[in-house]
Amino acid sequence: MKNLSSYFFIGAALFALCGMVWGIQMSATHDHSLSPAHGHLNLLGFVGMAVFGTYYALAPNAAGSKLATVHFGLAILSVVVLVPGIALAITENGEALAKVGSILALLSMVLFTVVVVRHRIPA
Repeated sequence: MKNLSSYFFIGAALFALCGMVWGIQMSATHDHSLSPAHGHLNLLGFVGMAVFGTYYALAPNAAGSKLATVHFGLAILSVVVLVPGIALAITENGEALAKVGSILALLSMVLFTVVVVRHRIPA
């Protein structure tokens, strides 16, 4: 995937915007019951994607690998599944989506670890 780092940063920016809007909505309604889901959106969606994007910008050989492309898809999918899953679990509407999202997030980090070990940042 060409410009993988940019795609991670675009994802980070979009997730950050969603997190900020959600935070403002929670503040305006004085209902912070979903703050754990909001926190995961910010941490995995913004911080995680930005860290991944930074690594791939510093290690273009890693960014060009097939594993990195799979990592991007898995990282996005994990946020999209996990955050609503946490919200559903908090509202007692089922935990299945949160469990699936948690496994996806873990697999995303495992895959990132494999990429980092295989492709060192050039000195």
